[in-house]
This record gives sequence, structure tokens and C-alpha cells, in this order.
Amino acid sequence: MAGGSAEIPGHVIPVRDSVMAQEQLTLKAYAKVNLTLEVIGKRDDGYHNVATILQTVDLADRVVITEADELAVECDELSLSGESNLAWNAAAMLAERAEVVPRAHIRIDKGIPVASGLGGGSADAAATLVGLNRLWGLGLTGGELAKVAAGLGSDVPFLLNGGTALGLGRGDEITPLTSLPATDVLLVVPAESIEAKTPTMYRALRPGDFSDGGRTQAMARELDGRRLTSAICCNAFERAAPEIFPGLAGVWERVAHVTEHPPRLSGAGPSFYCMPSSESERIRVAESLRGTSAAAYLVQTVSPQGESGA
Repeated sequence: MAGGSAEIPGHVIPVRDSVMAQEQLTLKAYAKVNLTLEVIGKRDDGYHNVATILQTVDLADRVVITEADELAVECDELSLSGESNLAWNAAAMLAERAEVVPRAHIRIDKGIPVASGLGGGSADAAATLVGLNRLWGLGLTGGELAKVAAGLGSDVPFLLNGGTALGLGRGDEITPLTSLPATDVLLVVPAESIEAKTPTMYRALRPGDFSDGGRTQAMARELDGRRLTSAICCNAFERAAPEIFPGLAGVWERVAHVTEHPPRLSGAGPSFYCMPSSESERIRVAESLRGTSAAAYLVQTVSPQGESGA
């Protein structure tokens, strides 16, 4: 059917839809938070081994993929248009893997704050892989897509499907876990940013910030679809983050004074979260953040099918 489009919820490879136009696909690229993030040690390849539990939330970018004569990536955040966008690399790598010419127009409308520790760029790359696999009729399996995704970044394999999962190795060795129940999560996104964030944060780690991954493994065994609070979550970068990001400590303190559950850093920051949460708590936090450049969002956990966990 020509001339229309339909939205694909989530990052699962979709079942063919009789109303889906062949020319255009629309996907949601969901943000993630790290419920745990333990750094175990440095690898021979220069990366670090980690143990992390990842969770998608319904803050999302919108990715629209259209047939075209050549590859193009357009983003409403102008600095992210073109070859600098990870979605471009995703398209190029997928085309090389499938031995096809990369022809598509990829439009990204950002809903996830940039460079915030919420995986926005990785989510866009994952959505691009899923969408182009379908648009180009490649028929690659989830496992085959995951191999391409691993070459793009440690979060990309997880974000192909999302939900709740354990990540080992560089964070790209993904084991799905029982989805959390639908849980409201308060996200706080400071405006602070730094160059080369991830390597800078790893260099800032001290011996006491490393661990053996035991807390993550224990949580993975005990989750079983139960509710949890941010009080039992952890992140190896929490000590270093206030030293690296200007103003983060002040924002963190303001939020911690008005929330029921303690904040936890997501990824390498600077975003952090509290869970479970509520709209009334979001309002309190928003009021506490007046005079700062930080923003507060109330979001909900998302299952692999793009629906709230049950």
C-alpha cells in the first residue's frame, strides 16, 4: 500500500502489518536507565567489563525511515544530522553486513535529551537497524542484528528489544530478565555536558569504585517481576559524577531533599532517577529545580513489546 505510514512500538522486529506502507516506517526509540552499573575491570581491548541491569522507559525519540535514492540522516537537533549521527553508522554497517547499497532517508525527532546517560543515540541506532531490516527486506534474525548492534555501542544490542535485561562484558552481552511491573520513574536531566564523557568518567574511577558485579547478579536473580526502589540500585560513577559535571551536586541535593526514594545515576550521567515515583513528586522536584537548568520527567517502564510491564 503506497502513501502512508504506521508506527512500530518498541524495538522488536515487527510482524508484517497489512496496513503498513512499504515506503515509510515510524518507530519509537526508547530511553534506558541503568538500575545497576558495576565496573569490574579493564579489558585487553581497552574497554571495561561491567555488570548492569538495564530498563527501558517511555521517554522516546521518533525515528521515521523512508525509501530514498541515497542515505541521509536528518535530525531536529541540527548538530546530529548527517554522518555524525550513530544512526548513519547503523545504516552503513547493516548495508555492509547485508551487501546492499544503503538507500534510505532517516528522520529523527528528539524526545530524549542529548548526551544525558539515557541512551538516546544508541536507541536511534537500534531503531534504525530494526526499521531498515524491514524496509530493505533483509530478514535478519534478532541475533544477527545484535551482532551488528554490538559494533555500534554497548547499549545498542539491549535497545533492539528493550524491557529489563542483564548486560555483561562491555554491557553488550544481553540476557533478558522478567519485565518489571509498570513503574513510574522520575528522571532528572541536568543541562551539564562535557566532552568525551564516557572515557572521562572511566578515567575518573578510583579503586574503591570497582566491584565484582555481585550486586547486579543478585538483583538479576531476585527481580522476578517484583517492584523495586532506587534505594537498592547502584552505579559505579556516582562518586565521580559530581566532581566531573559542574552543578550536578547542587541539583542532586535539591532532588534528594524532596523525594521519597534516593536518586541513582543513569549510565555515565549526568541524568539520574528515583523510583517508584508519582506526578505529585515530579511537581515537588520541578519546584525544587527552579533557578536551575535541570528538567524533571515522569516516565514509566516499558516492556520489550513497547507496552508497560504487567
